[in-house]
Amino acid sequence: MKGGLRPLRIGLTGGVGSGKSTVASHFEALGVPVIDADIVARQVVAEGQPALLKIAAYFGDEVVKKGRLDRAVLRRKIFADDEHRRWLEDLLHPLIYEAIEQQMASLSAPYILIVVPLLLETGRRDLVDRLLVVDVHPSIQMQRVAARDQLERKEIERMLQAQTDREIRLSLADDVIDNSGLPGDLPEKVRELDQSYLKIAAGRLGFLR
Repeated sequence: MKGGLRPLRIGLTGGVGSGKSTVASHFEALGVPVIDADIVARQVVAEGQPALLKIAAYFGDEVVKKGRLDRAVLRRKIFADDEHRRWLEDLLHPLIYEAIEQQMASLSAPYILIVVPLLLETGRRDLVDRLLVVDVHPSIQMQRVAARDQLERKEIERMLQAQTDREIRLSLADDVIDNSGLPGDLPEKVRELDQSYLKIAAGRLGFLR
């Protein structure tokens, strides 16, 4: 890291089904380091990890099959019971954020992208310098999640209710990508933000790409 200065941290968030991973992949294609909380979450509950053993003890062996977490079974359990969901969040969120902070400390770049679906819900806006929200209308979220995960409407609605209200999320955003259009619209939107972030990083940290 030049002069001991850390990269600009861009937090990417958005509601379920908004297209966060797709947007992140376009940043990654431009050479931007990306830390994905979903990937980190899978690592902390991998086979043999202490967190997986605690989950099995709490929810029962049905959530673990052949030593691996059955995410579909676990998802049904936590979105059917707020107490179960809060227990799981209390267990995993500290582990996930600890791993994210370790990864951030190891990176050197003008800016880095940290993809955290529940960044606002967990009260960790302080983790990043700028907040980028990927936004779509809730009806599109419903369609995309139903097609992707084969879930019932009521289950998707419970997932949406567990997340920060769309209007609140937008009001807190520094930048917004509207992902309601065609997939081909995204690359240009990401390139424009990339140039903006590089300029901010250059002025703030003295970095030049």
